[in-house]
Amino acid sequence: MKALGEEVFNPLDKTHLAESVRDHLLKRPVGQLPPDRFMGAGIYAIYYTGGFEPYRKIAKTAPSDEKAIPIYVGKAVPPGSRKGGYGLGADPADVLHRRLSEHASSIEGARNLKLADFQCRYLLVDDIWIPLGESLLIETFKPVWNMLVDGFGHHDQGKARRGQKKSAWDTLHPGRAWAEKVEQPNDKSAEQIAKDVVAYLGG
Repeated sequence: MKALGEEVFNPLDKTHLAESVRDHLLKRPVGQLPPDRFMGAGIYAIYYTGGFEPYRKIAKTAPSDEKAIPIYVGKAVPPGSRKGGYGLGADPADVLHRRLSEHASSIEGARNLKLADFQCRYLLVDDIWIPLGESLLIETFKPVWNMLVDGFGHHDQGKARRGQKKSAWDTLHPGRAWAEKVEQPNDKSAEQIAKDVVAYLGG
């Protein structure tokens, strides 16, 4: 019987399902970026422990701590998911590993970051729950590369991206070969973006 003023707990509510996915990820071990090759799709969190001063607030936390703030979170979905479907039943192959490897390459391309300063944790997730889990991770941690310094997850799209403005990420962390060819500068300088990061992270 429902008590007056109390809600009935529904374990299948989408928020509770998302929390389950998030909590399982955060209990996973932290390891190198990229990890050894594996098969599957899912969600991930990337942590920074280096000396880039604007990230000092998050760099001093231990990535192994479930409450540590990731610098970026994301997902890798099976083929077909990006075309309006969910990719249900599709063979994901090594899509999550490839995504993490792409991120490692981006970091290696940046002149003011070191790949050795990054770690990650990941979770293989059933197709339909992947976007839900990623959304709650972003809502929970509000990672700076998701919320403020956009562009880390961008791919080289050839001439299609050349006339666009350079992303905040590529402005703050120059070096990716394809991003160097983007013609329009960002509205903010690297110095301004760095100040925004410090303010966003609370010093």
